[in-house]
Amino acid sequence: MIQHAPPTTHSDRQSRLPLITISIPVLDEADNLDALYERLYCLAETMAGRCTLEFLFSDNHSNDLTWTKLSQLASKDCRVRAIRFSKNVGFQRSILANFMHARGDAVMQIDADLQDPPELLVVFFDLWRSGHRVVYGIRRARAEGAAINLFRRLGYWTIDKLSEHPIPRDAGDFRLIDRAVLDALTRMNVPSPYLRGMIAGLGFEQIGVPYKRAPRTLGQSKFNLARIAELGLAALINHSVVPLRLASFVGAAVLLISIVGGLYFVIEKIVQPDYPRGFARVYVLLLFGIGLNACLLGIIGEYLLRTYRILRGEPLAIVEEALNFRRDEVRL
Repeated sequence: MIQHAPPTTHSDRQSRLPLITISIPVLDEADNLDALYERLYCLAETMAGRCTLEFLFSDNHSNDLTWTKLSQLASKDCRVRAIRFSKNVGFQRSILANFMHARGDAVMQIDADLQDPPELLVVFFDLWRSGHRVVYGIRRARAEGAAINLFRRLGYWTIDKLSEHPIPRDAGDFRLIDRAVLDALTRMNVPSPYLRGMIAGLGFEQIGVPYKRAPRTLGQSKFNLARIAELGLAALINHSVVPLRLASFVGAAVLLISIVGGLYFVIEKIVQPDYPRGFARVYVLLLFGIGLNACLLGIIGEYLLRTYRILRGEPLAIVEEALNFRRDEVRL
């Protein structure tokens, strides 16, 4: 079960350099950790005198040597802090659980595969200091196939159009958020979070920074079309009531069409007594109605499932092990 890290006070921030937490969720990323740490180390040298950094990893119960490598890094650098969950809780939940352990005045979220350049913190930091509470990266180019790029673009467009509030398009989880945003975010009880939408919905001053996303060089991507579709579904259900209202509108429209169709067949039968019986039509309409009802019930069920999970109140994540944490900062 997780606990929030103690927040810093205004006087604390005035008396020292700001602390920036680099939040990195990992799952079977042992091959990337050495290169990632080297770039983070160089980034800390670059930002010396402007801020201090801590590197906060959340291991989503990896099956490779990820936790072993994190232990080695943490033993030689106290800025490396890490938590390991008792099971794989999913990508978005692992990020949110990691946020709850961050001590920084701001948190920058990056992936371990180095597709998002950590060096962009220099730009993010300046924009944050100028008053922007959220600074997010906008992917202008990404090394993926045309089909999956088109799938992503259509998904982002659909989510943005149907959401109750604007959600930046072509923006992933690569961002820097202020402590005020972080505190508001971690108070929200969302068992199936979609962080892009949650952060966008909080308001505050937000700005995007275009960048070119690099290709993955080591390890395997954890996101296939099925996982992307699952994330998109979470975005729609969490941040839009359009699907729920659509179920009502479609149901009413089908009912109206059925009434009109029924009157048409009655009149046709009166005008032409020898009008053939349309068994095929009946079967088609019957199957259509059954399929439509199942689809609409599925939409309603997605909303009920999220309500059930909130009422069930299970922990967001359970921390199994921790590195460079005090005993009172996390419950094992």
